[in-house]
Amino acid sequence: MSRHTPTVPGLADMPVVRLGDQWWLVADRGSVPIADPAFSGELDQFAAAMTAANRAVAALRPSQNTDESDAELQ
Repeated sequence: MSRHTPTVPGLADMPVVRLGDQWWLVADRGSVPIADPAFSGELDQFAAAMTAANRAVAALRPSQNTDESDAELQ
């Protein structure tokens, strides 16, 4: 296990972070680079899906506020 613990934010509440082009499993005692390309690929896909979901939610927020303002005016 590596003593280098990446300081890049993790993926949701999962014990993984991406540092450069490498995913790492992170624990209290250290971190381990993920060497399995299939697992790294799944993490890449999950990260992309999370990013898309976060953007979709962020895009909804202004329109919801506008709808609420319009309802108050009527």
